[in-house]
Amino acid sequence: MSWNPSLFANTADAPSVPRGLPLVVMLTGFTDAGAAVAQAITYLREELSPETLRRYENDVLLDYRARRPTIAFDQDHLADYQPPRLELALAHDAIGQPFLLLTGYEPDFAWEAFAASVVDAATAFGVSTVTWVHAIGMPVPHTRPLGATVSGTRAELAEAHSVWKPHTQVPATAGHLLEYRFAAAGAAVAGFVLLVPHYLGDTEYPASAIAALDSVTAATGLVFAVDELRADNEEFLGKVAQQISESDELTTMLQGLEERYDAYMAGATQASPLLHEADLPSADEIAAELERFLASGPHDDDPRGPSFG
Repeated sequence: MSWNPSLFANTADAPSVPRGLPLVVMLTGFTDAGAAVAQAITYLREELSPETLRRYENDVLLDYRARRPTIAFDQDHLADYQPPRLELALAHDAIGQPFLLLTGYEPDFAWEAFAASVVDAATAFGVSTVTWVHAIGMPVPHTRPLGATVSGTRAELAEAHSVWKPHTQVPATAGHLLEYRFAAAGAAVAGFVLLVPHYLGDTEYPASAIAALDSVTAATGLVFAVDELRADNEEFLGKVAQQISESDELTTMLQGLEERYDAYMAGATQASPLLHEADLPSADEIAAELERFLASGPHDDDPRGPSFG
């Protein structure tokens, strides 16, 4: 028997979808500094209970050996297996506004076929805008607002929120390809690259998740209740003050980052950062990460349409 799986399967009992909704894309993958996207996906799935419209096939798109799923072992038997999920769904924000939501892992394979399927779905549903978010580490202090680089076809968003506008080449992600294909198709598309403090890149940084959701709000007007995430930030801010007060090295490092950030923001941009506040790892962990960062080589101090369908 031949094996010829489809790229995705539509849900048999999928709800009806109004035309003209915004599409929000959150894909984990190559880089997710501060676990911004991973935390945002957890929030969106757990708090909003989106209804699945289309489920993408792991056997077509996922490299299991590169990103192995987990399985539960209970003393003498296997108790639970949760395969990764990549799906398109209908969700509603905190005040009931509907939107389309594409969440899950970044595909390992068949990027062009995946991108074409997402553009086709957006066309079929007549989406109004497309917004996606990812996060990278930057030499910026956690004590300043969390900034972003904004790309796409929505110049008003770039003007308002893009604090760093580099000329560079970067390793592409599936999100980049989606933005590129949507822009070529005439969509109103915006990509937000969150600039997360490099020393927090390997942590679950609550502020980065809030900033990811704030980015979506800025682009779409959708509203998200993030009181628990903000409470987490408040708790961690107390730890931050204590850790900094106990470490001269950390204090010096932070002051240097703050001075460079303030000098850049004072003269280089009129854009508004999205958010600040977050937790820190221990002072020793930060100092060690800073040493590794500086030892790795020289670094740039600059932290700098129409509806579709």
